[in-house]
Amino acid sequence: MQLIGCDFSSSPSKRKPIVLALGQARQGRVQLQALQTFDTLSAFGQWLVQPADWVGGFDLPFGLPRELVETLGWPTDWAACMDHYCALERPQIREQFAAFCNARPVGGKFAHRAADKPAGSSPSMKWVNPPVAYMLHAGVPLLRQAGVHLPGLHAGDVRRVALEAYPGLLAREVLGNTSYKSDDKAKQTPERLLARRELLSALERGQTRLGLRLVASNALLGRLADDASGDALDATLCLMQAAWAQQQHEAGHPQYGLPPCDPLEGWIVTA
Repeated sequence: MQLIGCDFSSSPSKRKPIVLALGQARQGRVQLQALQTFDTLSAFGQWLVQPADWVGGFDLPFGLPRELVETLGWPTDWAACMDHYCALERPQIREQFAAFCNARPVGGKFAHRAADKPAGSSPSMKWVNPPVAYMLHAGVPLLRQAGVHLPGLHAGDVRRVALEAYPGLLAREVLGNTSYKSDDKAKQTPERLLARRELLSALERGQTRLGLRLVASNALLGRLADDASGDALDATLCLMQAAWAQQQHEAGHPQYGLPPCDPLEGWIVTA
């Protein structure tokens, strides 16, 4: 079974592409085999639609908070909600979400999904720093058009299984709140390089609650450490989460390790 970890971008480019980590798992070891990049959404969509057998962890939200959806009067069926949401333009999303936040008290501006707290993730309605609302808007249509299976949300081709992943969940387990990446060249410091190396070392030793060890060539490990943006490393963290999910599936878990969850909001794998 091919395993995929995806560091997604809602506006990919040659400078900031979508990054895939490709690998396989066996006996508690996750072998990172290759890194692949896409600098357009259409190129990534063309890759997704190809017939294949894989389980993937994708670093983008697959759903919106139920509280937000109900307050805005949008459909509460996941597919109908995504149809409505993805038909909007980004300025419309920003305007409606900003109005929602402005009507709420300081400290509680955003609505959250149930998975956000255990995962430590940003609310999926956030449109800046990071713009995860736009990542959902760009990414979920590609997954749906490709006909992939989204456990707990949408039945599709069970040979291609997409799970919402979040690399920060695994990184924080090792590093706490120490930063290991930045897109800002001025912040690509030796300290962040050391943090990436520390994180990689922990993954190689299997020192996370996933109980899985990362295996990779020295060349690939060097690329993960040297990528100051952290994109390749984030894709690899998603690969580790996909490997854990596949392990749960092989052990008989019907939803790849996801707990029973709100079928509108979805869940973040390993949270």
